[in-house]
Amino acid sequence: MRDVISKDLILGIDIGNTVVKAVLFDLEGRQIARHGVDGTSLKPAPGMVERPVAELWANAQAAIAGCLDKAQVDAARIAAIGLAGHGNGLYLLDKAGQPLLGIQSLDTRAAALAAALDQRAGAALHAICLQRPWPSQTPVLLAWLKAHQPKIYAQAGTLCFAKDIITWQLTGQRVSEVSDMSGAGLLRLPEARYDADLLALYGLADALPLLPPLAQPTDVVGHVTAEAAAATGLSLGTPVVAGYFDVVASALGSGAIGSGAASIVLGSWSVNQVFAETPARDPNVFMVTAFGPGRFANMDNSATSAANLEWYVRTLLERGGHHDDPFGQVNDLVGRAAIAPDDPMFHPFLYGGRNGAHQRGGFYGLAGWHDEGHMLRALYEGVGFEHRRHVDVLIAAGASISKVALSGGGTRSAHWPQMMADILGLPIRLGSAEETGALGGAIAAAVGVGLCADEEAAVAKMTRPRADLLPDAQCKALYDRRFAVWQRMTAAMEPFWADLAELGQP
Repeated sequence: MRDVISKDLILGIDIGNTVVKAVLFDLEGRQIARHGVDGTSLKPAPGMVERPVAELWANAQAAIAGCLDKAQVDAARIAAIGLAGHGNGLYLLDKAGQPLLGIQSLDTRAAALAAALDQRAGAALHAICLQRPWPSQTPVLLAWLKAHQPKIYAQAGTLCFAKDIITWQLTGQRVSEVSDMSGAGLLRLPEARYDADLLALYGLADALPLLPPLAQPTDVVGHVTAEAAAATGLSLGTPVVAGYFDVVASALGSGAIGSGAASIVLGSWSVNQVFAETPARDPNVFMVTAFGPGRFANMDNSATSAANLEWYVRTLLERGGHHDDPFGQVNDLVGRAAIAPDDPMFHPFLYGGRNGAHQRGGFYGLAGWHDEGHMLRALYEGVGFEHRRHVDVLIAAGASISKVALSGGGTRSAHWPQMMADILGLPIRLGSAEETGALGGAIAAAVGVGLCADEEAAVAKMTRPRADLLPDAQCKALYDRRFAVWQRMTAAMEPFWADLAELGQP
């Protein structure tokens, strides 16, 4: 008689704007092994940020195989696979299911179209999907493609999100789920369903056939095929669960659950969200994502968070050579920089801001006695200030926030989380999991195959706090003063940014 293999592991796969990570967890959410693979970002023209779609699957194969190799476990022990992935951007398969186009959510090529759509139909769009057009929003990019690259648009067969590409390769199923689709402004809310009138407002009345079948995040959407098993080392037939838009996954993986739970993701994007049983209808709130019946995340977000640090490290710190631990060097420089009330400031708008793609990044107030540590501290602070501005929008819309679960790559810093507590003036909880996005995918998988009754039970079982940080009253007072100056500086820069954008027009 063959031994029965215990299904005591869950694989979470997190597809970010740069790195694809495969993380193996036990049923208590403890990390067993992790392997990540860096991706390629292509910048064919100013404002354009693309990636080779085929590379996503190649990197996922390497990440999964590397994770299994590090864990040295029998893949048959994996009960299920759950996914998380960055939202928006535009990923297309052609009609035969082959990779066609990949645009990342840092792209701003459609800024002019987004502005025109917002002027023409912004209010009507918000009334349906609770989101107004913005440059790297999926339907805006699709409308841009239709207008500027009609031959590629005509070849499109299926619109996907980053994680859906991996689901397709693992299972052979072209499918998406409600959190990514609603986060992209492609669903009527609160019903969380496709809507022909919504597509027509984007100028995409013919695009409904591109939208794949819609699942709930905790639905099993397929099983690992023989081809995928051979490519990755996974076991044939392992269930694959749809998973979440990564911002929701990171919130769950950091321990946030239930109405009123607040989460900030210090990742590529500045993500600031509060869970609720009903969606916010305030037009000042950037987006609402549905992730199940009666489950909504009200968010105010922008591409203004740790992507700024990524740019700094890749463009400046790594110039002329390689560093074994560039982000460790950053934290060392920040920790050694003396602090003064008139230190330099930074605008984290390298990829545009919440108030428009015309906003630009910049350091201000530099003097001859400042060094790289001061500049990096300013970068950390500027990112924190934009998170604070977003949180203020949510509070003004009615959210009551008393504590924040902080997640994302920025939480690995020895300094940034405490700065966030001081800037926000709020207690911050850090989850014990380093890979909160992948853990969120594993949480979906645990619910999807019946290992946990629901998300509340899965979060309670699979997450635990690593640290609780309280704001320092003295530091908060200083940041309050500097934030007021930073806001005035931001407003003062608007005419310059507008003029600069006009100079860039052909």
